[in-house]
Amino acid sequence: MSQPTAASGPATDPDDTAAVTDSTAVPDSTASSDSTSEAEPATATAPGAEPEDSTPSPRQRRDFRRFMASHICNELGNNITYVALPLTAVLTLHASAWQAGLLAAAEQAAFLLFGLPAGAWVDRMRRRNVMIAADLTRAVLLTAVPVAWLLDLHSMPLLYVVALLLGCARLFGDVADQSYLPTLVGRSTLVSGNSRLETVRSTAELAGPGIAGFFVQLLGAVGTLAGQAVTSLVSAALLGKIEAREERPSPAGRGRLLHEIREGLHHVLRNPILRVIALSTASVNLFLSGIFALETLFLTRTVGLQPAAVGWVLTTAGVGSMLAALVTERLSRALGEARLTWLSLLVTMPFGLLLPLTGHGWRIALFVLGALIQSAGVTTYNICQVTYRQTVCPPHLLGRMTATMRFLVWGVLPLSGLLAGGLGQVAGVRGALWFLTAALSATPLVLLCSPLRRMRAFDTDNAAG
Repeated sequence: MSQPTAASGPATDPDDTAAVTDSTAVPDSTASSDSTSEAEPATATAPGAEPEDSTPSPRQRRDFRRFMASHICNELGNNITYVALPLTAVLTLHASAWQAGLLAAAEQAAFLLFGLPAGAWVDRMRRRNVMIAADLTRAVLLTAVPVAWLLDLHSMPLLYVVALLLGCARLFGDVADQSYLPTLVGRSTLVSGNSRLETVRSTAELAGPGIAGFFVQLLGAVGTLAGQAVTSLVSAALLGKIEAREERPSPAGRGRLLHEIREGLHHVLRNPILRVIALSTASVNLFLSGIFALETLFLTRTVGLQPAAVGWVLTTAGVGSMLAALVTERLSRALGEARLTWLSLLVTMPFGLLLPLTGHGWRIALFVLGALIQSAGVTTYNICQVTYRQTVCPPHLLGRMTATMRFLVWGVLPLSGLLAGGLGQVAGVRGALWFLTAALSATPLVLLCSPLRRMRAFDTDNAAG
């Protein structure tokens, strides 16, 4: 299920997934579509320079294809890990609802702990190098779990540590990734570029859980995690083959970290549209991530599905995300980006109330339908709001703006995992899902009470406020 990103998620995915995304949304396809075929990358330039709207050279096309291929590896690996890691806890360590919530909280804690300084640090470095380092870190961490299992050292505390460090790698990789995109596609084609990234994310959401369920059934959850280290290594190799080179950022003066963090915060908080987007996405993330934390436990223990079936059920959320990514550009032209931002959540979030109605037999279809429509809405929301953020932000502030939004909208995720775990312990997993889906249905009210309700398209001049 997509998550608003910071904007597409564990999986995808508000950041997101996301994300942001993540995730939400989550933020973050395997093939181009008719709706995104015009989004070939513009000339790659150094951060801070506006790419020219010229026809891309063969080298630039190769660079963009490698960038997208890296995304395929990362998003597919993330979605497989998203299923395999909690299944490792549930199947091999018999985790309770509280422990499942703690595991989800540990994975998201990095955004709360390091979200603000991460942007300043990324703006001081070449962003492609940051993405490569994040991939290599993931490969090491995903190898550590099966090694510990072989040595009979696996435990829930180990999984908590691995989840926390995976979250740190994801934080830095996502901040660098969203900051790097405008240098490849140009600001005039960001809707198309973000649509392509969402198509990657959505296709991975579609394929990842099903593949994860199959391999968990075949190799076990621990063996499946070991395989995901390979996808991270392939992603790092693809990024290393990009021929365009970024200029080295200007060295920051000593003691300027706090000043740079304040610049990022100031840029976000003084913009009324960014403020309401941050509040809305944080609200969605709080409740949607709680659902993520419990859905594997719900489907395995409450509904009684086998791991392979869990994977295929979770796969269906990716269908909604993929379809939304393919049509969002056309919808934004027909309805306007601002109107589509709030309308996408208002129409789709109430379908989450179908999830706790899931049961044996045909009632599994209720989970499928609810997850599919919610994911479609979050994906459309992500494309619109991320494009706006990238458009209004000066290039030299992209890393700090992205990290500030990550902090504001994904900083709630550790609290979400604790909330879900506590509710599951007190009210049962199904009761917790009722509370979380009902609260999620009310989140679009934040956008309806904002200036976005009276806007058709984003006015970037007035929005700076």
